[in-house]
Amino acid sequence: MSGILYLCATPIGNLGDMTPRVRETLEQVDLIAAEDTRNSIKLLNHFGIRTPMTSYHEYNKVDKAKTLIAKLHQGQNIALITDAGTPAISDPGEVLVAMCMEEGIKVTSLPGPAACITALTLSGLPTRRFCFEGFLPSEKKERSLILEELSQESRTIILYEAPHHLKKSLKELLDVLGDRRITLCRELTKKFEEIMPMSLAEAISYYEKEDPRGEYVLVLEGKTLNDKKKEKQTDWQSISIEEHMAMYEQNGIERKEAMKAVAKDRGISKREVYKYLLKDIDKEDS
Repeated sequence: MSGILYLCATPIGNLGDMTPRVRETLEQVDLIAAEDTRNSIKLLNHFGIRTPMTSYHEYNKVDKAKTLIAKLHQGQNIALITDAGTPAISDPGEVLVAMCMEEGIKVTSLPGPAACITALTLSGLPTRRFCFEGFLPSEKKERSLILEELSQESRTIILYEAPHHLKKSLKELLDVLGDRRITLCRELTKKFEEIMPMSLAEAISYYEKEDPRGEYVLVLEGKTLNDKKKEKQTDWQSISIEEHMAMYEQNGIERKEAMKAVAKDRGISKREVYKYLLKDIDKEDS
């Protein structure tokens, strides 16, 4: 009978967030697969956990997954932990989970801290609908495509960013998405936790004077209904009211209804459309 893969969430900063269930599981499994054994040994030592450990990270995720799956097939139970937070979120653990599913190996999750959810709940931005993008791709073309997609995203956006890339990323976000509300979260759950709600423009200005420190979670406002309305209005401004009217009338819409539609499209009153058209007729008659 195959063993079980346990996805164990570990603290993202405050060791008090280690759950009793995770601690007990880490003590009882046959092996712990850790993203960085040098980092994880400090956590295990703190809780007096002596279970053998092996490395499982971005650069060995496929080959090592095969080795771990072989051990699971032999009946060993394995716990997967990441450097901090929940495994398989922006983490090579997703590969191991997928391969276990293909092999029919049981996978279970021991929930706990996750930086993305912690930041979202602290952001002050809408939480009902959100999307998690993780780290933006480093490859220029792919990064550009993702940013363009995010410019149309109406849900709250969650990103991870390293301190040495923060200034560049903030400027790119402003260039592509426009100035929006953002909450920058760093040192989450730690003594010097910092939650900074501001606009993208304000964030850029702030970090012109301050050096970014620590890993960041960026929670960004999605595209609002007002933004979409403004875009539509801007599009309509590129043609005259006469052309706008003609577009509807050529499709068989009566003049009175066309005036209503034009007014709605442009965000103005029907009276303003009427006045404009009346003035235009007067010009032709003079």
